[in-house]
Amino acid sequence: MLPWLKALHVIAVISWMAGLLYLPRLFVYHCEAEAGSKQAETFKVMEQRLLRFIMNPAMIVVWVTGSWLVWEHEHMLAQPWLWAKFALVVVLTGYHHALGAWRKDFAADRNRRDQRFYRLANEVPTVLMIAIVVLVVVKPF
Repeated sequence: MLPWLKALHVIAVISWMAGLLYLPRLFVYHCEAEAGSKQAETFKVMEQRLLRFIMNPAMIVVWVTGSWLVWEHEHMLAQPWLWAKFALVVVLTGYHHALGAWRKDFAADRNRRDQRFYRLANEVPTVLMIAIVVLVVVKPF
């Protein structure tokens, strides 16, 4: 069963990362749309569905399967790389919640940030993903 659990974890990570990379890109385009326009309303629906139906469930599955994998391999708790990975996943989860708050701002036509902010914010999950993958694969410490 362990290989299936690992597979589910990787699938959930890929799904979550796809959403974390796509949602800020939608925000960039949403900034260009005039509030109340048909285009802006379409972005609101896309953003809400992406967060609710893909990103939130994927994040939950990542946390559940990741915790389960650690529980199955308790000896890994002594590894510093795992704790570093855990800290970065906590940061990634915080970023996820920030995206949720920003989506609510767009939904209420209260966004006060410009495209540049969201373009820069879009780099956060990439940097975290690289660090997490290096920690898991290379185990540098």
